[in-house]
Amino acid sequence: MNGAVVIDCFPNSVERYREGYAIVAIDVIRATTTAVTAVAMGRQCFPVPSLEAALHLAARLKNPLMVGELGGTMPVGFDMNNSPAELALRTDVSRPMVLLSSTGTKLICEAEKCAFTYLACFRNYASLAEYLVGRHRKIAVIGAGSRGEFREEDQMCCAWIGESLMKAGYEPENDKTIEVIERWSGAPPDAFAGNASVQYLTRSRQLEDLDYILAHVNDLNCVFQVQHGEIVKFPVLKQIV
Repeated sequence: MNGAVVIDCFPNSVERYREGYAIVAIDVIRATTTAVTAVAMGRQCFPVPSLEAALHLAARLKNPLMVGELGGTMPVGFDMNNSPAELALRTDVSRPMVLLSSTGTKLICEAEKCAFTYLACFRNYASLAEYLVGRHRKIAVIGAGSRGEFREEDQMCCAWIGESLMKAGYEPENDKTIEVIERWSGAPPDAFAGNASVQYLTRSRQLEDLDYILAHVNDLNCVFQVQHGEIVKFPVLKQIV
C-alpha cells in the first residue's frame, strides 16, 4: 500500500489534516476509552466539545446519561465522571450518553469535521489498524494531549497504530512520527505507569480506571467511527492475529 501516516497531538492540530486524511482520535485516559466502552455495551454515545453543547444536546435527548469532566471536575448536574470503569458497571444502557472531557471530546469533535474520523484506545487499536490498511491513503493519528503535554499513554496507542500501518507499507510523514513509533515499539501496556495521567488518577482516587484500561487491551474486534455526531461501531471480520 502506497500511503502515509503521521502522528500528532492536541485538538488544534486537526486543522492540518482537513484535506485528504482519515483521522484517528486517541485519548486513552480517558475519553476514547469511555466512549468505546459505552458503544461496545450497546449504548448510544454523543461526544460534545463544551458544557454548553452538552446541555443543549441533553435537552433534545430522552433521559440522557451525562458523563464527563472539565479540568478534572465533574460538572454540576452530571451523572458521573469520565470513567470507563464506572460506566462498565452500569446497566442502564438504554440511556443515550452525552460525553464531555477537557480535551478528548474536543479532539473528537474537531476531527469529525474531516471526511473520516475513527476512535482508538488500548481496547481496539489492533483491529482499527488492520481495518485502515488500504482504505485510506493518508492517515493522521492524533493524541488528545493534556495540559500541554502529549501524554505517554496516547503516544503508545498512536505509535502502535502507526507501526502497524508502516508494516503494511505506509510511509511516515516526518521524523516526529518515526521517533514516537520507535520509542514505544514493543513496549508493554503499563509502560506509562507513573506519568502525569496516572498521578492524576492516584490523587483523585480513580485508579480503578487505570486497572480497567490495563485489563482491557485488544479485547474488542470492532471499529468505532464518528457519524453525524454519534459514535457507531462495526465489526472487523478478519480475526486479530
